[in-house]
Amino acid sequence: MSRHDLTDSQWERLQPLLPPERPPKGSKGGKPFVDHRRVINGLLWLDRTGAPWRDIPEQYGAWSTLSSRFYRWRQQGLWQRILATLQQDGDAAGTLDWEVHFVDATVIRAHQHAAGAKGGTQ
Repeated sequence: MSRHDLTDSQWERLQPLLPPERPPKGSKGGKPFVDHRRVINGLLWLDRTGAPWRDIPEQYGAWSTLSSRFYRWRQQGLWQRILATLQQDGDAAGTLDWEVHFVDATVIRAHQHAAGAKGGTQ
């Protein structure tokens, strides 16, 4: 387990919110999904490191599997449903402070030629 991985208690809260790992009985085709916990741990690693998809360590599975799962779940609205459920649970337990807000502190630098140029016509 790496420091980026979900703890057992975090996994216990998240697991019921995810789709089943195996296709329903009687359905045609469809092989079992790669373990959801492994995939989410790989996505957490990716998020925390900022590395490209192809640099995900092999312990989390193929980067293409993680990528397709992430985008499929996003298209299905799964991430929004998980966030909403966890917020509701936290609010009901009194552990969520709605007065605290976070702002992304990402800095995007302009190209060196864009910095300090005088405006107007030359």
